[in-house]
Amino acid sequence: MRLNTLKMGLVALIATIPTLAFAHPGHEHASGFMTGFMHPMLGLDHLLAMLAVGLWGASLGGRALWAVPTAFVATMLFGGGLVLSSIHVPFIEQGITLSVIMIGMLLVSATRLPVVASASIAGLFALFHGAAHGVEIPLHTSGIEYGLGFATATLALHVVGLGFGTAMVRLQTPILTRATGSAIALAGIFLAVA
Repeated sequence: MRLNTLKMGLVALIATIPTLAFAHPGHEHASGFMTGFMHPMLGLDHLLAMLAVGLWGASLGGRALWAVPTAFVATMLFGGGLVLSSIHVPFIEQGITLSVIMIGMLLVSATRLPVVASASIAGLFALFHGAAHGVEIPLHTSGIEYGLGFATATLALHVVGLGFGTAMVRLQTPILTRATGSAIALAGIFLAVA
């Protein structure tokens, strides 16, 4: 059973790899929901951060298992709402890139922070992700449908990260979680300099 969970998580992750080369396409979809759904799925920066949040929540365990991803999604929606309300959020791209690097580093170091601190960190970074989603909403797209789309995609990516992280905890292989965090942090550094 544990191995099946790991296999399912890996299959889901591998299935997303061919789309990574397209950066942030998805805006050509007819529905606002699908446009919003595809945005985080097709951007390497969003994809890595959202998988990392799920993995981090699983590695922390306990209440963090649901609190960290929930804080991310809620604050991400808030960030999108700020932008749609014409409130400027500075340093969006830098915040997104920093989120990939920092959450990856938290995984590498196996840092165990209190749940409130962990949820706050996830929420801070989610503000930038939500603002990016809001800035990139196509004209003539329903903001509500678009928001539901990117929130659903984010939850799906968190679930994949949670599944992978939970499998690593059950298999007692924290080194794999740390190795994944290292790969995520290095990808974030690459995104920062590319």
